[in-house]
Amino acid sequence: MKDILSEIIAHKRKEIAAQKSSISHSRLESELTNCRLPIYSLKDALLQSDTGIIAEFKRHSPSKGWINQHADAEEVTKGYEIAGAAALSVLTDSTYFGGELADLQRAAKNVKIPVIRKEFILDEYQILQARLSGASAILLIAAALTVEEAHRFTRLARRLNLDVLLELHDEKEIEHVSPENTIVGINNRNLGTFVTDLEKSYRMIELLPKGVVAVSESGISYPETVKELRKAGYRGFLIGENFMKTANPGASLGEFIKNVIR
Repeated sequence: MKDILSEIIAHKRKEIAAQKSSISHSRLESELTNCRLPIYSLKDALLQSDTGIIAEFKRHSPSKGWINQHADAEEVTKGYEIAGAAALSVLTDSTYFGGELADLQRAAKNVKIPVIRKEFILDEYQILQARLSGASAILLIAAALTVEEAHRFTRLARRLNLDVLLELHDEKEIEHVSPENTIVGINNRNLGTFVTDLEKSYRMIELLPKGVVAVSESGISYPETVKELRKAGYRGFLIGENFMKTANPGASLGEFIKNVIR
């Protein structure tokens, strides 16, 4: 299978360039001076939750195709909040995941829990966009960044009071973790092939620095898996497709949570 991540990154760079030509970086910086949108701590939300579930809004997947093509971001994310999600993740990539920045904006203004901008962030510009759109946190994907970029983007996010979920895929990426990274995710999905392997979470948690909040991402379909991963030391669990493929994602999350805390 072709390397999907490389394809996405190449397309994303062109997309960012087009966005910058429409709205300049300096204009976003200027708008930030008057930004008063609320921010909710992702780290605190995960530590204080009985489940730590980060419920994801995702319409499409490169590997599965359309999951829920006409889903409404505001309706679904509100349903997630009501059902007891600790936090939300909203895909803003259009070409590969069927999302848009407006989905993030609609979700963030409608809930009072942390919302993560889930995106292939390759430029500081996208971090400014996230803050101006109401995100409380951003995702940084180690596989898409150099170590220097990961550290620099983390510093910028923290200056904007945004939490960072730094996502790792293999042992070699541990060096992307800086002292400022207090939330680290292990993605069980290979971003080149999109194959999932839950054993990755169990293997890699031993490598994480002491004190970080560990998040397991992708391939989590059963409440029992969350219980086992919590025993292993995880406090966050990013789950999307499992709920989005149903007619009522919020209700599906509610049932899932009941079985986690039972």
